[in-house]
Amino acid sequence: MKRSFALVATLLLCIVAMAQQPKYLDVNAPMEERIDDALSRMTTHEKIKVLHAQSKFTSAGVPRLGIRQLNMDDGPHGVREELEWNTWMPARWTNDFIVAFPSLTCLAATWNRDLSATYGNAVSEEFAFREKDLMLGPGVNIQRTPYNGRAFEYMGEDPLLAGEMCVPYIQAAQKNGVGCCLKHFVLNDQEIDRFNVNVNVSERALREIYLAPFKRAVEKAHVWSIMGSYNLWKGDHCCHNAELLNGILKGEWNWDGAIVSDWGGTTNTLQAATDGLDIEMGSYTDGKLKESEYTYDDYYLARPFEKLINDGKLPMSVLDEKVRRVLRLIFRTAMNPSKVIGSQCSEAHYDACRQIGEEGIVLLKNGPAAKKRKGAVKENLLPLTAEKLSALAKAAGKADGSLRVLIVGENATRSLTQGGGSSELKTLRDVSPLEAISEQLKALCPQVQIEHAQGYASGRPLYDRVDAVDPAENVRLAEEAVAKAREADLVLFIGGMNKNNRQDCENSDREGYDLSFGQNELITRIASQSSGSLVVITFGGNPYAMPWLAQASALLHCWYLGSESGNALANVLTGKVNPSGKLPVTFARNAQDYPFAKYGEEAYPGITGVKVEPNSAGETPNRQVYYKEDIYMGYRGFERDKVKPLFPFGFGLSYTSFKYSKPVVSGNSVSIDVTNTGSCAGKEVVQLYIGKQKPAEDRPRKELKDFRKIQLQPGETKTVTFNIDSSELAYFSTKSNQWVTEKGKYRLYLASSSADEGQQADYVLN
Repeated sequence: MKRSFALVATLLLCIVAMAQQPKYLDVNAPMEERIDDALSRMTTHEKIKVLHAQSKFTSAGVPRLGIRQLNMDDGPHGVREELEWNTWMPARWTNDFIVAFPSLTCLAATWNRDLSATYGNAVSEEFAFREKDLMLGPGVNIQRTPYNGRAFEYMGEDPLLAGEMCVPYIQAAQKNGVGCCLKHFVLNDQEIDRFNVNVNVSERALREIYLAPFKRAVEKAHVWSIMGSYNLWKGDHCCHNAELLNGILKGEWNWDGAIVSDWGGTTNTLQAATDGLDIEMGSYTDGKLKESEYTYDDYYLARPFEKLINDGKLPMSVLDEKVRRVLRLIFRTAMNPSKVIGSQCSEAHYDACRQIGEEGIVLLKNGPAAKKRKGAVKENLLPLTAEKLSALAKAAGKADGSLRVLIVGENATRSLTQGGGSSELKTLRDVSPLEAISEQLKALCPQVQIEHAQGYASGRPLYDRVDAVDPAENVRLAEEAVAKAREADLVLFIGGMNKNNRQDCENSDREGYDLSFGQNELITRIASQSSGSLVVITFGGNPYAMPWLAQASALLHCWYLGSESGNALANVLTGKVNPSGKLPVTFARNAQDYPFAKYGEEAYPGITGVKVEPNSAGETPNRQVYYKEDIYMGYRGFERDKVKPLFPFGFGLSYTSFKYSKPVVSGNSVSIDVTNTGSCAGKEVVQLYIGKQKPAEDRPRKELKDFRKIQLQPGETKTVTFNIDSSELAYFSTKSNQWVTEKGKYRLYLASSSADEGQQADYVLN
């Protein structure tokens, strides 16, 4: 009897305990009730603690209440190596090697939404396995100039493409319980003077171009966190800009996530407290290297903010609103019971890396070179199949079928996962182009002889300065490459850019439009002195000048391909994979052809010495940049100015060919049949551009409004149908200062690039 009574009493105590359990720990309770419950139990000091960093990449939780901290880390191409708790020095762990995924420019070049989801799933699994809650990425800033050192982290020049390609990435990552911190909000479109440049841009261009991909990520992907940018807009830093954060993001868009400052992007306590910032990271550093004597409790949203609350100078509601957003982020990530365990360096991740790289490589040229060569073939040079290699040997007069292949260029062997700033990655294994191409060519042609000549040297991948290279050494390397090229039957030049300072690197922009390290001169010399065919293969996140283009038989642009770089490239070169990438950015013939260039330094990189009124914090920006090309950025401007680019936005060749039928409009949809008229399977990106006929206000002649990637077997036909969403036809009116959807006639262009106008149809919006 006593035993039964004790058992009943124990059960009653358990029921009472369960009834008294804090609601914020009940994962089945509604999110807002959990937040209210947690907020009601926190002290003022505990509330303050969750709003600022406690280490380089964590912000505090509330240990007393069992609320976990947020573990953040740099992305978006992979998890950054572990750093020491309170320094920028590597922790030198031996279990933080990861897969480096292709750059986001490469992802954008796939024009494949399904691959974007594959990317987000794979990279977030690595973040989860490393016990990270928040991935600092992806990035959707617009590639306005070909000089931006950070453009490789973004998704090109078009807001619809960037927005559409980031949405599946974010959805897949957050489904795994890993939050995305979309960056950099907003107008962070150059690295020169990035901490102090004030961007002057029209309201219309801001809305239609620069905010648009962020808005799509908010409304379609429901991104959980967004990172503020270093630059200023309307005189105020974007990390605490009331009109931008409270007005547009949290007000107009009704976004419920948390704003995280870029590291060192916070400059003022009162603005940080009242103008939209939620989590302050990296203050009292330059965002990367320099430290100071201040502690984490000295942050703007730490002790100074707490004093404003305790002294009654700011109401508790200001603090609670921030804490509410941070708790929501913690419950969605660090305390999400559905968060995956994840995995690291799995074969599935390498497969995803390779597939994204393969589909992102863009074939820009494929055909006989302008100069007739002894060892050239008459048809398209690529792919380098066994039959093509045999034809090259025959054309070179090699009766035994032997073939001398020279691979020139530093990027054939250089690790392109190192450098670049915050996107630098510590990889478990990387496959170089030289290694993979050599293996595949030898398998196709056992008699092939492969040599490598470095050709040029670029120095170490330093973040804050250019590593000096002995000019005499570069002369020697170039002479060696040219001498070997004279004896080669086929030359593969593998160069382009890298992640050095003033190349594709955070905190610096490129210094010119030409390829650096004497590559243009070297390619030209090889083309003129080699009797064999020349294939140029480039890596990099930006367009560049090509004075040697006519002399090359083929040209591939690879962006950055990650750990499977060599395999992805070799598979495309040899035809195992048919290239299907399309440019997410316009390649101009000359730098002065870009729409911003005609406006001089005011448009880029901005001018100093302009007298402006101090902002509310008493600050005056060092530099003013004016986006004078307005909405006519990228292909929109090339078309308005009637400037023919070298390669248009959306362009990319294939090893097969496609035929488009006449489009058919039915109601609010348009359809077109696409047929593979070639001899091999391939993928094509059908692009829908739309332009208003006789617009009430000035508008681009046409703009990208949708796209679809399809796969076709030889002879196969598929019908592609686009539903025309009237909201996609809206523009931001300068007359009414609001979005307007104009009725009337529109011209539809179903195309393979922005320059393709072969298939058109009219559509009337009533």
